[in-house]
Amino acid sequence: MSTNQAGQQQQSLSFTQGFLLGQLSIVILIGAFIKFFIFGDIPNEDTNASTLSQKRRQRTLAHKSPLFSLEQRQRSLRRKRSSVLRNPPPLTTATILSKSYYNVNSHQPESLDWFNVLVAQTIAQFRSDAQHDDAILRSLNNVLNGPQMPDFLDEIKITEISLGEEFPIFSNCRVIPVEEDGIGGGGGGGGGTAGMARGEGGGLQARMDVDLSDFITLGVETKLVLNYPKPRVAVLPVALSVSVVRFSGTLSISFIPSSPPTPSPTTLAFSFLDDYRLDLSIRSLVGSRSRLQDVPKIAQLVEQRLHSWFDERCVEPRFQQIVMPSLWPRKKNTRGGDDEDIGLDRRESRAETRENGGEGRAGEREKAHAEGLRRRAGDREGEFSMPGTMPGI
Repeated sequence: MSTNQAGQQQQSLSFTQGFLLGQLSIVILIGAFIKFFIFGDIPNEDTNASTLSQKRRQRTLAHKSPLFSLEQRQRSLRRKRSSVLRNPPPLTTATILSKSYYNVNSHQPESLDWFNVLVAQTIAQFRSDAQHDDAILRSLNNVLNGPQMPDFLDEIKITEISLGEEFPIFSNCRVIPVEEDGIGGGGGGGGGTAGMARGEGGGLQARMDVDLSDFITLGVETKLVLNYPKPRVAVLPVALSVSVVRFSGTLSISFIPSSPPTPSPTTLAFSFLDDYRLDLSIRSLVGSRSRLQDVPKIAQLVEQRLHSWFDERCVEPRFQQIVMPSLWPRKKNTRGGDDEDIGLDRRESRAETRENGGEGRAGEREKAHAEGLRRRAGDREGEFSMPGTMPGI
């Protein structure tokens, strides 16, 4: 009996120890989660920006754009020369700079005030159109609720959109040569975009500083859904508001001409250098009854995701390409002058004719017929009249 009781006591003791150890581990995990995920400190903005800039710079240097070597191979291919056009002299970067009277070493950077006015007018018109049209709302809904949305997220609803009130300021524009390895000679970043008017010895690239201090906001709300062991076992409401407070960086612009043997249109390539800075303000609200506000870890995850999205699209060595339209003057693109006024009068007369119906068209035809008879009669009188004679003779 004593042996059995001792065994039972040992088993109960081991069960109690295991139970307490399990509860203690759960408490430690929950405490670590709360401390490091919910109440964790966000790194300083300056430190975070410096760290991200160093990572982007290392990636840029590791990817010295292979576009130049590709174009060198294309230039080595035999081109079919025209038998009618005269062969122009070799076009190099130095020739372009010389004939355009631009010295990259002594030319002063330009302010681009005129360009700022044009950009401000365009953005102002875009904001005005957005107030009367839900196109931007529909586009954002399609993007946020696209087919790639994960299963643990419910439908994302947009609660707030603010397009800001300020305008970006472009300044300090300069043209620099681009080396064959894709690195610009002006310092401060790579040259992932192709040089414009490329010739022997690299190409040219325009760089300008961009600065925007505004409050552009997008607010959304959704639900985190737990689908295990069965669908929608638990639901956690989440509200998120992301605002762009400031953006500053260097914009790089260049032209990529068409190159044989495959015909391709001339494109405008632009990208940002890896030393840009993007400051965000992120507000969060988690829960339905007892809510957690402004969770630091959520803000850090969202900021990292937005920086990665921007880096993968238009930060060197990656760049965006825009196909340039044909600048050849065409009749169908002509506007203004007397021709436009005549065309407008014709469209107005056609609209009035459609409104008046068949009677109006019949009356106009009768007036035109009578006017034609009077003109022909006047022509006959002028034809048989002789200068210097008395009337009626």
